[in-house]
Amino acid sequence: MTWSILARDAATGELGVAVASRFLAVGALCPRVEGGVGAAATQALVNPFIAPRALAALKAGQGAEEALDPLIAADAGRATRQAHVLAADGSSARHTGTDCIGWCGHVAGPDVSVAGNMLAGPKVIEATRDAFLGSTGLPLAERLMLAMEAGEAAGGDKRGRQSVALQIASDGPIPDLDLRVDDHADPLAELRRIYRVWHGYPRHFRRFLPGADHPGVFD
Repeated sequence: MTWSILARDAATGELGVAVASRFLAVGALCPRVEGGVGAAATQALVNPFIAPRALAALKAGQGAEEALDPLIAADAGRATRQAHVLAADGSSARHTGTDCIGWCGHVAGPDVSVAGNMLAGPKVIEATRDAFLGSTGLPLAERLMLAMEAGEAAGGDKRGRQSVALQIASDGPIPDLDLRVDDHADPLAELRRIYRVWHGYPRHFRRFLPGADHPGVFD
């Protein structure tokens, strides 16, 4: 019912995830990101424990496949799950269960992983990946939005549109950017509007909050 992209900016080390679906508030269950650790998404018949546990495994020093494979193997509903993980070094791993509803599948590239189910066809995830790879030099958030817009133009979720989410992290578990559109007729366009608002003010405020290595700014 969803497609998502996990990505790393090789120049800055930022990690990000974007997801879109014909499902209410997809950002509440699907995406997770932690700066310096990785990004993950779980979808189809969602197991909400997969993404946070995969990030915990990455943080403990495991690779992407080491983090994901045991979680899938231990899940009795693995045939209905779709999940993917991208580590801080840009490596990634993916799983699409045999009972996920078509079209379903996944693709990858340098510093990027894309997976989706209930899509119009394989061109959705291919266009998403290719748009990301073709936008080097832009900020990671803009690359992810361009990628999702390309996937939407290729057909997107075959049931229609409803919600999107976008998260970017550079250091620690608190994202630098965490935006959601939970219910909208054109959620990607609404995400762009909210991003413009965020770009004008809240992104600067985030720098005053405590970080992993400093107590924040108090005045």
